[in-house]
Amino acid sequence: MKYILLLICLLPAALVNAQSKLPVIKATSKSVAINDGGFLDKNAWSLSPKTRPDVYTADRARTTKWVTFYTDIDSIRVKVKPGTRYNFIIVLNGKDSCYTQIASAIPPAGKQDAVISKNDTIPFKLTAYNAIAVKAVINNTDTLNLHFDLSSFDFHLTRDAIIKRTKLLPNNADVLAGNAKPNFNEMNKAQKLQMGTAVWQNQEMLSTGITSYGMDGRFGWNLFEGKQVEIDYDNNRIIVYNKLPKGLKGYERTKMGFMRGFPYATGEFEIRGKKYTGNFSMDTGSDQSLILDSEWATKSNFPADLKVIKASTISDPRGVKYEMKIVETPLFRLNGFPVANVPAIMLSNKNPMGFQINYLGNGLLKRFNMIIDFKNDYLYLRPNKLSA
Repeated sequence: MKYILLLICLLPAALVNAQSKLPVIKATSKSVAINDGGFLDKNAWSLSPKTRPDVYTADRARTTKWVTFYTDIDSIRVKVKPGTRYNFIIVLNGKDSCYTQIASAIPPAGKQDAVISKNDTIPFKLTAYNAIAVKAVINNTDTLNLHFDLSSFDFHLTRDAIIKRTKLLPNNADVLAGNAKPNFNEMNKAQKLQMGTAVWQNQEMLSTGITSYGMDGRFGWNLFEGKQVEIDYDNNRIIVYNKLPKGLKGYERTKMGFMRGFPYATGEFEIRGKKYTGNFSMDTGSDQSLILDSEWATKSNFPADLKVIKASTISDPRGVKYEMKIVETPLFRLNGFPVANVPAIMLSNKNPMGFQINYLGNGLLKRFNMIIDFKNDYLYLRPNKLSA
């Protein structure tokens, strides 16, 4: 018995010793820059000594890559393989130990983050703004309207919906009464979140100011990592498979890529006998058809004299103005399927995402039933009733 008591007494010391063996770098500022596989973000990370560990999920990649953390005075370079995690410590101002972890976006084999363990069906409605709208029930009591966005991650709720339609804020009653300000960083997790027959337990919820028109929030593709997701517009349902169904008659398959964690497909324009090929992030949260990156258009010598449908200037939340025009493209192909006279927004400014990528909005994607294979990274398309 005394040996057991001795072991219990020594256990905390052993843990401290184990922690002390982790790699250590130093910082005098909370701001950290990250180079993730060649993409440098100077404002990517803020140190949080209270979070142990504070997990940075690297951009999704199926190959080994390097991720480098740069503090104001030090750095650490980590080799990230699919399914791995790497722990280290950043000592802030010589006193605060920030336990940090770099995790692959692809979980270890057999340990998928999604809790769906069977084929599940999630009914949806296609709104007038081309949003894939789903009813979500939180903790068996709060019902919200979320839209499925292939260019997003995790669960995000609007701040208004959090306050008025959930009980996720610890002081929600005081906030509603005007006696306290909401702190969205202190939200409780959803103990249960259900959409159709799919259920998530102990799910973290994030706040957002951006969502499709009329929606309470959105949910992203990474919730289905390692699975196959069918978006069936003919029957208004999302089906989540653990194994790709057989007999996919009428579907055409192409390889799907990922850039900065966003899934993309390759599309091709044919204009006046010339072809223009580009990568397109699949933005099912957008009601547009196509949005063309200005840098891509310049490098590809994309025609600048197409028929203009509309021209306008828009401003983002920061007040930055973007001039754009909507042009008519004679022919666009996706997975080999041709679509004629597709409206495309031509951006004149630099892409606000910070890297070169075009966008496929749900104004076009809704014309196809889709199966997105997040296990083998393939996109399957088949024209549906909306393609006529």
